[in-house]
Amino acid sequence: MSSVPILSTLKETVCVLDLTPLTALGGTTARVDSFDGLRISECPDWALASVAARLGQEPAMASAARAFLGMALPDVARTAEPDPFGVFWIGPDQWMIEAPHDTHESLAAQIKAALGDTASVTEQTDGWVRFDLQGERCHDVLERLCNADTRSMAPGSVTRTRLEHLGCLLIRRPQDDHFSVLGPRSSARSIHHALMTAATSAI
Repeated sequence: MSSVPILSTLKETVCVLDLTPLTALGGTTARVDSFDGLRISECPDWALASVAARLGQEPAMASAARAFLGMALPDVARTAEPDPFGVFWIGPDQWMIEAPHDTHESLAAQIKAALGDTASVTEQTDGWVRFDLQGERCHDVLERLCNADTRSMAPGSVTRTRLEHLGCLLIRRPQDDHFSVLGPRSSARSIHHALMTAATSAI
């Protein structure tokens, strides 16, 4: 029995994807809301990475971090902003490092290369959302949402708090009347809604 060859023609299909990056709130640009004495800004343009010193490597990690950042890591509950980085304490021998995303998209890899085996470095950029509050009414809004005593927080300090039943980091930036709220990216809309509701109530 002779076999009949079956010829098949495969057509190559080229799929061109037109992907548009979205912010945590689902927009193509960062959302900014202005009130009398207050501005609430979505801040998507920051890369984040966490750093934890490995057991027994604390001095070596601190030395390597100083060489990378150009200054010492901040102390407990403190922040530092050695250009172009922002660094804030998040726990014993643990810090978060931020930098502009456009110039530091591979921030975690850069830090790991600098710190080597002295630290565990984890990519955090897509896990968090950041909202900045600026203006003289910051305290009026934040005191409605969390139990942090923002009026007594010194510039350049950070604390953990609960905001809208979510664990968040609250940073008082060195500039006057400037706070950053960092929370779970998956809850970005809930955090933003809480900020807007409190702002409407306070202003």
